[in-house]
Amino acid sequence: MEIVIIITETLKETAEIAKIIIFLEKVWFLFFTKRKATHLSQDFMIFKGKQQAQILVSALLILSGIFTSALTASAPIETGAQQFSQYIWRLKGKRVMVIANQTSVVNGVHLIDTLLRLGINITGVFAPEHGFRGNAANGEHVQNQIDVKTGLPIYSLYGQNYKPTKAQLENCDVLVFDIQDVGVRFYTYLTTLHFAMQACCEQRKPIIVLDRPNPNGYFVDGPTLQPGLESMVGIHPIPLVHGMTLGELSYMIAGERWLNKTIPKAGTKSKATVKNGSPASKSIYDSLQLVVVPCKNWIRSQGYSLSIPPSPNLPTDNSILLYPTLGLFEGTIMSMGRGTRKPFECFGAPWLKQGSYSFTPMDIPGKAVNPPYENQPCRGILLTDFGPSYLRNFKHLYIEWLVMLNEECPDSIKFFNPFFTKLIGNNSIQKMIESGKDANYIRNSWAAEVELFLTKRRKYLLYP
Repeated sequence: MEIVIIITETLKETAEIAKIIIFLEKVWFLFFTKRKATHLSQDFMIFKGKQQAQILVSALLILSGIFTSALTASAPIETGAQQFSQYIWRLKGKRVMVIANQTSVVNGVHLIDTLLRLGINITGVFAPEHGFRGNAANGEHVQNQIDVKTGLPIYSLYGQNYKPTKAQLENCDVLVFDIQDVGVRFYTYLTTLHFAMQACCEQRKPIIVLDRPNPNGYFVDGPTLQPGLESMVGIHPIPLVHGMTLGELSYMIAGERWLNKTIPKAGTKSKATVKNGSPASKSIYDSLQLVVVPCKNWIRSQGYSLSIPPSPNLPTDNSILLYPTLGLFEGTIMSMGRGTRKPFECFGAPWLKQGSYSFTPMDIPGKAVNPPYENQPCRGILLTDFGPSYLRNFKHLYIEWLVMLNEECPDSIKFFNPFFTKLIGNNSIQKMIESGKDANYIRNSWAAEVELFLTKRRKYLLYP
């Protein structure tokens, strides 16, 4: 546990390097367009001190990525939803239903309001986890209701009904999907998209996916979901952090013949993917009418700041960067800050002896219902600056924290709960941690799976 403290407390030098790299990303285009190459070395002289060599090495390592980013830096990113000319004509004169939440905004106005103003006949709205307005806590069942502002019926896709039903789609000619994702397999919006595509195939309805950038699209890491572990927090055989947008993944779901996958009921195995060419496979995929409207001017190495929290407990860009790793803490006895001002920007517990950050989780309606260690003072570590200063350059899950916290726990047998295996999507990682394997050993256990996925996904990528 002491190593965690040392790593975290000594990030100041790493943070300074990261800040300089970010600065270089912003000005690199200026260097190449308005300055001669000979002036470049002179500009680097402003960075003095004992870390100068490190700074130069770090900058050179990501030089190619910076240059590519600079080519699009002058053009603003446009989401799929912003590009009306690419899809409005597909909606005119049709009965339209939309899968949306609070992130479905175009130029400061909700997509639903914009489409209504443009004369589109919207007949209903489907809401994912956290609800249409994003005010439901994690795991909280959202009830069907009527939207007060528009009078439209809202059907929940989280809880008992995670898939649009035949009856709900009877008043629909085309389904539109527009939700901001964060690029982690266990974030349930991907599963919602999966079942929306499946329902549209079964009812022979077209589906239009309005793509949005992935704020964690700059890396791929984690084990591939094992067969038999499918659930609402993971249904596709992809790494925990996949580096893709939902638009790209919709193509991959179709292309890899994953569309018929379902969530197994308790005590049963998941439905196996139907092989290409079989009658069942041909039937469902022949009826798939998928349209993806890609983003403009976005590349994976770019950062992407979310102006609207994608869910109640991811309120900041830092929490989103930390979420791939800290989300796994949901499968442990640790608190990751639910019920505080810093959800997914810290971790701690009442029994933790190390750490200088103190917090007390509280019940917050719509955000943190019965959070771990409610009303109990916790000690731990604040990681607010860790994500942007380190993780973006590390480009891996920070498994080190799980390993060391498991060792620190007074009763390590109770450190994990059954949810961890669902989240990680692998039934051997927990055993590795409990047996004392180090983080590099664990990370190497899925390295080959990541390489295979990187090759497989290439034909579905829409962005450099």
